Amino acid sequence: MAEETIESQKCSGKKKVMFAYGFIQLGSSLVSSLALAAIAFGFCSIKKESKLFNKCVTDVIENGRSSSEAVRYCNGGK
Repeated sequence: MAEETIESQKCSGKKKVMFAYGFIQLGSSLVSSLALAAIAFGFCSIKKESKLFNKCVTDVIENGRSSSEAVRYCNGGK
């Protein structure tokens, strides 16, 4: 009988450790997925900025300036 209680206590400790490990693993997966989502939204804003820059360059080129002048102007130059 005493051996049975010792075995159940050992198993109980392992269950707690495994539960903690699973919980930590789940938490780290959640953090990773949130980080990937943040990166994806960052790429969306870069894509929008790129489209606006390209439109600016084409508009300036249509006004008679060279490509290098258009890029300089759209980057904030004079």
